[in-house]
Amino acid sequence: MTVYHFVGIKGSGMSALAQILHDMGYLVQGSDVEKYFFTQQSLEDSGIRILPFQRENVRPGMVVIAGNAFPDSHEEIEAARSLGIEVIRYHKFLGSFMQNFISVAVTGAHGKTSTTGLLSHVMSGLRPTSYLIGDGTGKGEKDAAYFVFEACEYRRHFLSYDPDYAIMTNIDFDHPDYFTDVNDVFSAFQDMALQVKKGIFAYGDDEQLQKIQAKVPVLFYGFGDENDFQARNVVKDTTGTTFDVFVRNHYYSTFQIPAYGDHNVLNALAVIAICHYEEFETEAIHHQLKTFQGVKRRFSEKQIGSQTIIDDYAHHPTEIRATIDAARQKYPNRPIAVIFQPHTFTRTQAFLTEFAESLSEADFVYLCDIFGSARENHGKLSIKDLQTKINGAKILKEEDTSPLLHLLDGVVIFMGAGDVQKFQHAYESLLYEKRKKAL
Repeated sequence: MTVYHFVGIKGSGMSALAQILHDMGYLVQGSDVEKYFFTQQSLEDSGIRILPFQRENVRPGMVVIAGNAFPDSHEEIEAARSLGIEVIRYHKFLGSFMQNFISVAVTGAHGKTSTTGLLSHVMSGLRPTSYLIGDGTGKGEKDAAYFVFEACEYRRHFLSYDPDYAIMTNIDFDHPDYFTDVNDVFSAFQDMALQVKKGIFAYGDDEQLQKIQAKVPVLFYGFGDENDFQARNVVKDTTGTTFDVFVRNHYYSTFQIPAYGDHNVLNALAVIAICHYEEFETEAIHHQLKTFQGVKRRFSEKQIGSQTIIDDYAHHPTEIRATIDAARQKYPNRPIAVIFQPHTFTRTQAFLTEFAESLSEADFVYLCDIFGSARENHGKLSIKDLQTKINGAKILKEEDTSPLLHLLDGVVIFMGAGDVQKFQHAYESLLYEKRKKAL
């Protein structure tokens, strides 16, 4: 039987795809750096081998799938080509794989992973569905009719896909190491829209998405009256959010979600819209929305003593605001502290002022050194450039997280797309040690 070998298997999309193929009965293995990433837990639970990078991992007869972060000069990619093995890039493989299903691409500058996770949960509870989520979660159903997947705009990789449906959550300027401005981002989404085969569900309150042109119907969702699917009468409390859905100004149903913030209402509305379009049962949609427990690293909570610790992937000013807003809704009377690790020097430079403004909405701000990522590892600015723009912000070091101890009844949010979790782990260890000594 053919062995699928993943070069960079710990990548969020790569690990999810590996799990899908494994679930479908294929032999799967992969290689990566030895550093621990949260995505590898699911691989290990599935019994998928993770090897350190070396040329000898690649053998004749394999199918080699390479992560987009690794250049053609990588030793395993060179080894594959020397053996005459075709190396298929992740997004190219996914583009071919999805042709076997009714495919739904979820894309946007923000909210892709949360929306993909929610849609996967709802649809898999109603019809056989395979899915690939950007938090490293993948599931392959052998008899799946649908395939839900996250489609990333970075370097226009999503142009390798021609899905049946697409959800477009928003258009915003990000990835300044590749895109020049928001118009460049829009052009990428416009090209993607022209490749969709059946229908697009777009956030209609986004001025960029309002301009999208397509060969298929474009249905808009949002809070505004002009949307095809509109959320009205939104009620927020500490247990979640309730809202009415109107379809072309006609009442459809009232939905409840165990989630917080306007962004989660919009994510749910997008899911409701596509399920309504596919004529799924309304009561079943209700049930699935209520039972969704979230995705990895998106407002992931735990309680330690009197403190609430939250792990969140937010790494753009828009996302930071949304996460703080959600925390305010759920914990209206508690202080909010944010521990933020900027992701990439180019993004930090491009959004320095915007980062300062969004982070200032928290009660306390702690900053970690900039995470360079695999694409860059240095820059002219430092974390102190951001610190000077935020009143009262402090620098936090992994070896000393004790400054957080004074937040006795606080909500402590660790934010970032890099390895900010090492700061969280260090702080949790300190908390447990303090509690142990107190006993």
